[in-house]
Amino acid sequence: MEGGAKGRAKARPCPICGKPAQEATRPFCSKRCRDVDLNRWLSGAYVVPGAPSEDEGGE
Repeated sequence: MEGGAKGRAKARPCPICGKPAQEATRPFCSKRCRDVDLNRWLSGAYVVPGAPSEDEGGE
């Protein structure tokens, strides 16, 4: 039987550029792509949706 819980997960490409991921910077292919992703989080390009807080209600 192939796969299973003990099998290695299929390698996914870098989410930034699509090149094969490297073990040292996984899931990214390089430090550059890792830094691009971090910058996107810090600049607000990525957001995690959630319920509005009480002070955002406008009342």
